[in-house]
Amino acid sequence: MKAAPVIRAISAFNGVDQFVVHTGQHYDFNMSDVFFQELGMPAPQFNLQVGSASQAQQTAQIMSRFEAVVLQEKPDLVIVYGDVNSTVAAALVCSKLLVKVAHVEAGLRSFDRTMPEEINRVLTDQVADLLLTPSEDGNRNLAREGVDAKRVFLVGNVMIDTLVRMLPRAEQSVIEDVPERFALVTLHRPSNVDDLTWLSKMLDSLQAISKELFVVFPVHPRTRERLAAFGSKRTNGTVKLLEPLPYLSFLALQRRATAVITDSGGIQEETTFLRVPCLTVRENTERPITVDKGTNILVGRDLSRLQREIELILLGTRKVGQVPPLWDGHAAERIAKVIVSQS
Repeated sequence: MKAAPVIRAISAFNGVDQFVVHTGQHYDFNMSDVFFQELGMPAPQFNLQVGSASQAQQTAQIMSRFEAVVLQEKPDLVIVYGDVNSTVAAALVCSKLLVKVAHVEAGLRSFDRTMPEEINRVLTDQVADLLLTPSEDGNRNLAREGVDAKRVFLVGNVMIDTLVRMLPRAEQSVIEDVPERFALVTLHRPSNVDDLTWLSKMLDSLQAISKELFVVFPVHPRTRERLAAFGSKRTNGTVKLLEPLPYLSFLALQRRATAVITDSGGIQEETTFLRVPCLTVRENTERPITVDKGTNILVGRDLSRLQREIELILLGTRKVGQVPPLWDGHAAERIAKVIVSQS
């Protein structure tokens, strides 16, 4: 969702060749290949096929395989996105080979070093040459960490570019077997789904919520593995478990949801733009602007509070929020201008 609009924007400039490297960190069809199809992205020139592994093993494999690509292709610049293991692995390889790195979505901080993504964010921003931030808090975080302001560019939120482009198609989508009012749920963070005691209680909470509001739950592959520990436990017709959804299908659900319950970072941003109430089951967020300005509420892992907030939404007491500056569908154009002018 982040790369597609940037690839399109850069292609508008003459004399710039670009190619895509897919690390294979996300390898499930519904979490990978279908995104290339729906977003109209060029097929990857390289697929490193690293698959699933521990944090260290996955990062090391990406670094080893990506280094060979960089040495072969000798790019002038590598663009990395977000905060996954692929991001920091590619950035570290490039920094040691003296290849410039641009980090899209730079400067976001949860200030929680127990989150692997936080380590990825901090390290990537320290070695990147161009830091492209989605919001002012990113600039402030980087200034606090001593990053040279000349390397930092406020460009806006590129995920919103994809949302704006795809929303008309999503609104044409037919959602089958889902009532007019429903809660949409996503869970994937290890700190949540690997805690089987908490996850079991979360299932109980979703069942309780489903007595008043139908629940739609597309299940991430990692989460599905954990749910297998419960067997066929505690799901009925009002908690609808689905396979991971293609982007358009998920966006259609998100657009029409009465509320979204998530531990995802990107969904916090998308719901803010869509003005849909978002309840985030995390103690912190690297996207505080969605709380300060948007529709997001951090309920933490307090499931009693989760149920209270759902009750308030059903009663019509909901957080309205506003769309942050530069979340306008043109972030990729600003990113392309920075990259071409600075390369």
